[in-house]
Amino acid sequence: MDLASQVAGIGALAEPVRRALYEYVAGQPEAVGREQAADAVGVPMHTAKFHLDKLVDEGLLDVEFRRLTGRSGPGAGRPAKLYRRSAAEWTVSLPARRYHLAGHILATALETAARDGLSVPDSLHAAAHTEGELIGAATKSTGDELERVSTILKDQGYEARLDDDTVVLANCPFDALAKEHTELVCGLNQSFVQGVADGLGCQSVVALLEPEPGHCCVKTRRSL
Repeated sequence: MDLASQVAGIGALAEPVRRALYEYVAGQPEAVGREQAADAVGVPMHTAKFHLDKLVDEGLLDVEFRRLTGRSGPGAGRPAKLYRRSAAEWTVSLPARRYHLAGHILATALETAARDGLSVPDSLHAAAHTEGELIGAATKSTGDELERVSTILKDQGYEARLDDDTVVLANCPFDALAKEHTELVCGLNQSFVQGVADGLGCQSVVALLEPEPGHCCVKTRRSL
Protein backbone atom coordinates (compact mmCIF):
# COMPACT_ATOMS: atom_id res chain seq x y z
CA MET A 1 0.00 0.00 0.00
CA ASP A 2 1.49 3.37 -1.01
CA LEU A 3 2.01 6.32 1.33
CA ALA A 4 -0.99 8.27 -0.01
CA SER A 5 -3.35 5.36 0.69
CA GLN A 6 -1.89 4.81 4.15
CA VAL A 7 -2.20 8.48 5.09
CA ALA A 8 -5.76 8.70 3.75
CA GLY A 9 -6.80 5.64 5.70
CA ILE A 10 -5.31 6.71 8.99
CA GLY A 11 -6.47 10.29 8.40
CA ALA A 12 -10.05 9.00 8.24
CA LEU A 13 -9.78 8.20 11.96
CA ALA A 14 -9.18 11.84 12.88
CA GLU A 15 -12.96 12.40 12.97
CA PRO A 16 -14.05 11.52 16.56
CA VAL A 17 -17.30 9.69 15.75
CA ARG A 18 -15.64 7.72 12.98
CA ARG A 19 -12.79 6.77 15.27
CA ALA A 20 -15.21 5.67 18.01
CA LEU A 21 -17.11 3.49 15.53
CA TYR A 22 -13.89 1.94 14.25
CA GLU A 23 -12.67 1.17 17.75
CA TYR A 24 -16.01 -0.37 18.66
CA VAL A 25 -16.18 -2.57 15.54
CA ALA A 26 -12.53 -3.60 15.91
CA GLY A 27 -13.13 -4.65 19.50
CA GLN A 28 -16.01 -7.04 18.72
CA PRO A 29 -15.50 -10.79 18.20
CA GLU A 30 -18.07 -10.86 15.39
CA ALA A 31 -19.15 -8.52 12.61
CA VAL A 32 -21.68 -5.92 13.82
CA GLY A 33 -24.60 -4.11 12.21
CA ARG A 34 -25.23 -0.40 11.89
CA GLU A 35 -27.84 -0.28 14.64
CA GLN A 36 -25.61 -2.07 17.12
CA ALA A 37 -22.67 0.20 16.32
CA ALA A 38 -24.84 3.34 16.49
CA ASP A 39 -26.21 2.36 19.90
CA ALA A 40 -22.74 1.54 21.21
CA VAL A 41 -21.29 4.99 20.46
CA GLY A 42 -24.50 6.97 20.98
CA VAL A 43 -25.16 8.38 17.51
CA PRO A 44 -28.17 8.18 15.15
CA MET A 45 -28.15 5.22 12.77
CA HIS A 46 -27.89 7.44 9.68
CA THR A 47 -24.74 9.00 11.16
CA ALA A 48 -23.28 5.58 11.92
CA LYS A 49 -24.07 4.43 8.38
CA PHE A 50 -22.25 7.38 6.83
CA HIS A 51 -19.09 6.91 8.91
CA LEU A 52 -19.05 3.12 8.71
CA ASP A 53 -19.28 3.23 4.93
CA LYS A 54 -16.52 5.84 4.84
CA LEU A 55 -14.32 3.45 6.83
CA VAL A 56 -15.11 0.75 4.28
CA ASP A 57 -14.17 3.10 1.43
CA GLU A 58 -10.81 3.76 3.08
CA GLY A 59 -10.12 0.04 3.56
CA LEU A 60 -10.29 0.11 7.35
CA LEU A 61 -13.43 -2.04 7.60
CA ASP A 62 -14.74 -4.97 5.58
CA VAL A 63 -18.40 -5.75 4.88
CA GLU A 64 -20.33 -8.99 4.96
CA PHE A 65 -24.05 -9.75 4.55
CA ARG A 66 -25.87 -12.16 6.83
CA ARG A 67 -29.41 -12.72 8.14
CA LEU A 68 -29.27 -11.98 11.83
CA THR A 69 -32.37 -14.13 12.55
CA GLY A 70 -30.60 -17.30 11.44
CA ARG A 71 -33.56 -18.13 9.20
CA SER A 72 -33.33 -18.72 5.46
CA GLY A 73 -35.72 -19.00 2.57
CA PRO A 74 -38.87 -17.00 1.79
CA GLY A 75 -39.94 -14.67 4.57
CA ALA A 76 -36.52 -14.70 6.25
CA GLY A 77 -35.91 -11.06 5.35
CA ARG A 78 -33.01 -9.37 3.64
CA PRO A 79 -29.46 -10.07 4.84
CA ALA A 80 -28.10 -7.34 7.10
CA LYS A 81 -25.00 -5.35 6.19
CA LEU A 82 -22.37 -6.09 8.84
CA TYR A 83 -18.96 -4.58 9.49
CA ARG A 84 -15.73 -6.03 10.77
CA ARG A 85 -12.15 -4.78 10.94
CA SER A 86 -10.18 -5.15 7.73
CA ALA A 87 -7.24 -7.55 7.67
CA ALA A 88 -5.08 -4.83 6.10
CA GLU A 89 -2.22 -3.45 8.21
CA TRP A 90 -1.71 0.32 8.48
CA THR A 91 1.57 1.96 9.38
CA VAL A 92 2.89 5.37 8.43
CA SER A 93 6.43 6.38 9.27
CA LEU A 94 8.22 9.53 8.17
CA PRO A 95 10.92 9.01 7.18
CA ALA A 96 10.07 5.57 5.86
CA ARG A 97 10.97 2.54 7.98
CA ARG A 98 10.74 -1.08 6.84
CA TYR A 99 11.32 -3.14 9.96
CA HIS A 100 9.00 -5.87 8.68
CA LEU A 101 11.42 -6.37 5.76
CA ALA A 102 14.38 -6.61 8.13
CA GLY A 103 12.44 -9.09 10.26
CA HIS A 104 11.59 -11.19 7.21
CA ILE A 105 15.23 -11.27 6.10
CA LEU A 106 16.49 -12.13 9.59
CA ALA A 107 13.91 -14.91 10.04
CA THR A 108 14.77 -16.38 6.64
CA ALA A 109 18.48 -16.25 7.47
CA LEU A 110 18.03 -18.02 10.82
CA GLU A 111 15.88 -20.76 9.26
CA THR A 112 18.42 -21.28 6.48
CA ALA A 113 21.37 -21.33 8.89
CA ALA A 114 19.68 -23.95 11.08
CA ARG A 115 18.62 -26.08 8.11
CA ASP A 116 21.83 -25.95 6.05
CA GLY A 117 24.42 -25.59 8.81
CA LEU A 118 25.60 -22.17 7.61
CA SER A 119 26.95 -19.38 9.76
CA VAL A 120 24.35 -16.75 10.63
CA PRO A 121 26.30 -13.87 8.97
CA ASP A 122 26.69 -15.81 5.71
CA SER A 123 23.06 -16.82 5.76
CA LEU A 124 21.98 -13.23 6.51
CA HIS A 125 23.92 -11.79 3.59
CA ALA A 126 22.51 -14.45 1.26
CA ALA A 127 18.94 -13.84 2.43
CA ALA A 128 19.27 -10.05 2.07
CA HIS A 129 20.77 -10.38 -1.40
CA THR A 130 18.05 -12.77 -2.51
CA GLU A 131 15.30 -10.47 -1.23
CA GLY A 132 16.79 -7.49 -3.05
CA GLU A 133 17.30 -9.55 -6.18
CA LEU A 134 13.64 -10.60 -6.22
CA ILE A 135 12.51 -6.98 -5.90
CA GLY A 136 14.86 -5.83 -8.66
CA ALA A 137 13.85 -8.63 -11.02
CA ALA A 138 10.14 -7.92 -10.50
CA THR A 139 10.43 -4.21 -11.28
CA LYS A 140 10.47 -2.42 -14.61
CA SER A 141 12.48 0.80 -14.79
CA THR A 142 14.13 2.99 -17.38
CA GLY A 143 17.39 4.92 -17.61
CA ASP A 144 20.99 3.89 -17.17
CA GLU A 145 21.99 1.41 -14.49
CA LEU A 146 22.46 3.86 -11.63
CA GLU A 147 19.23 5.67 -12.48
CA ARG A 148 17.36 2.37 -12.40
CA VAL A 149 18.87 1.38 -9.06
CA SER A 150 18.06 4.81 -7.63
CA THR A 151 14.42 4.56 -8.74
CA ILE A 152 13.90 1.17 -7.10
CA LEU A 153 15.62 2.17 -3.87
CA LYS A 154 13.38 5.25 -3.62
CA ASP A 155 10.40 2.90 -3.69
CA GLN A 156 11.99 0.90 -0.87
CA GLY A 157 12.23 3.94 1.42
CA TYR A 158 15.91 4.82 1.00
CA GLU A 159 15.36 8.40 -0.27
CA ALA A 160 17.91 7.70 -2.98
CA ARG A 161 19.41 10.43 -5.11
CA LEU A 162 21.92 10.35 -7.92
CA ASP A 163 25.02 12.43 -7.14
CA ASP A 164 27.38 12.36 -10.13
CA ASP A 165 28.22 8.65 -10.50
CA THR A 166 27.01 7.64 -7.04
CA VAL A 167 23.62 6.72 -5.64
CA VAL A 168 23.47 8.32 -2.18
CA LEU A 169 20.88 7.05 0.30
CA ALA A 170 19.60 9.82 2.58
CA ASN A 171 17.50 7.47 4.72
CA CYS A 172 18.02 4.06 6.29
CA PRO A 173 14.75 2.07 6.39
CA PHE A 174 16.21 0.06 9.28
CA ASP A 175 17.44 3.07 11.28
CA ALA A 176 16.68 1.98 14.87
CA LEU A 177 18.13 -1.49 14.25
CA ALA A 178 21.20 -0.02 12.58
CA LYS A 179 21.92 2.17 15.62
CA GLU A 180 21.85 -0.82 17.99
CA HIS A 181 23.31 -3.49 15.68
CA THR A 182 25.38 -1.43 13.27
CA GLU A 183 27.66 -4.05 11.75
CA LEU A 184 24.91 -6.61 11.30
CA VAL A 185 22.33 -4.25 9.76
CA CYS A 186 24.78 -2.34 7.59
CA GLY A 187 25.93 -5.65 6.13
CA LEU A 188 22.30 -6.58 5.51
CA ASN A 189 21.78 -3.23 3.80
CA GLN A 190 24.77 -3.67 1.53
CA SER A 191 23.69 -7.15 0.46
CA PHE A 192 20.10 -6.03 -0.11
CA VAL A 193 21.11 -3.05 -2.27
CA GLN A 194 23.52 -5.20 -4.27
CA GLY A 195 20.74 -7.72 -4.73
CA VAL A 196 18.45 -5.01 -6.14
CA ALA A 197 21.15 -4.02 -8.65
CA ASP A 198 21.79 -7.64 -9.62
CA GLY A 199 18.06 -8.32 -9.95
CA LEU A 200 17.80 -5.38 -12.34
CA GLY A 201 20.56 -6.94 -14.42
CA CYS A 202 23.02 -4.12 -13.73
CA GLN A 203 26.44 -5.43 -14.71
CA SER A 204 28.57 -2.47 -13.62
CA VAL A 205 27.06 -1.43 -10.29
CA VAL A 206 28.50 -2.21 -6.87
CA ALA A 207 27.10 -1.45 -3.40
CA LEU A 208 29.78 -0.30 -0.95
CA LEU A 209 29.87 0.39 2.76
CA GLU A 210 30.72 4.08 3.06
CA PRO A 211 29.17 5.37 6.32
CA GLU A 212 28.42 9.07 6.49
CA PRO A 213 26.54 10.99 9.22
CA GLY A 214 22.89 11.51 8.36
CA HIS A 215 22.86 8.92 5.56
CA CYS A 216 22.48 5.19 5.06
CA CYS A 217 25.81 3.39 5.34
CA VAL A 218 25.63 2.14 1.73
CA LYS A 219 26.51 3.98 -1.45
CA THR A 220 26.15 2.54 -4.92
CA ARG A 221 28.73 3.29 -7.58
CA ARG A 222 29.76 2.16 -11.02
CA SER A 223 32.26 -0.65 -10.69
CA LEU A 224 35.69 -0.08 -12.18
